[in-house]
Amino acid sequence: MLEQILFPKFITDNFIIRLLMASILGASIGFERDIHGRAAGLRTNLLISLGAAVFMLVSEALAVSYAGKTGNSVLSADPGRIAAQIITGIGFLGAGAIIKHGFTIRGLTTAACIWISAAIGMSAGAGFFEFALVATIIGLLCLVLLHRLEKKYAKDSYRILEVETANNVNISELIDIVKRENLKILYLDKKRDYDENKMLIKFTIRLHYKGVADKLSHIIVKDLEKSEIPIHKINWIHK
Repeated sequence: MLEQILFPKFITDNFIIRLLMASILGASIGFERDIHGRAAGLRTNLLISLGAAVFMLVSEALAVSYAGKTGNSVLSADPGRIAAQIITGIGFLGAGAIIKHGFTIRGLTTAACIWISAAIGMSAGAGFFEFALVATIIGLLCLVLLHRLEKKYAKDSYRILEVETANNVNISELIDIVKRENLKILYLDKKRDYDENKMLIKFTIRLHYKGVADKLSHIIVKDLEKSEIPIHKINWIHK
């Protein structure tokens, strides 16, 4: 068996060690989320992993308790049934961590961490420490190293730029100031207020930029401020 390659059977059979292993490994994933300010941090992932381990232990104990006692299929215990319910339950918990705001979806990585923490807990609870350790190592490498790699290549991000100016402003001149390489204006809306002689122009923009896209946003604001176009208000909305 795999658990006998690195860990003796008397260790993997010890339920206290299983629970401690699940807690430590789940906390490792949660710590990475915690230092990045995510809601599902150290304590959350620790409890998720620990809870999954407890369910696996209960599932295993039920299967052993009913094994060979009766031939009635109704009373027989399948250790995979509780495990399947853990997966379903974690799906609901992960969905609660996902927030959609405009074009942006936040919390997917946190939801994935909840998912992997449950898997780590299930592995440790079943006594498969190798599975749990390797999954933890790969998960941490993914979170730490790939996070740095993502900063090395350009990617799309979406913004809305609102500019309030006078009604008589030539919109083409405004577009010329905003548009540039790495930026595409997807569409433009405008609203005129004839009583106050104001016009609100709303640009929906896609930025293809390496690094922090907000740097490009600040450059556009400065260019608008330096222009001869009368600007009453500038507002960037992150999507």
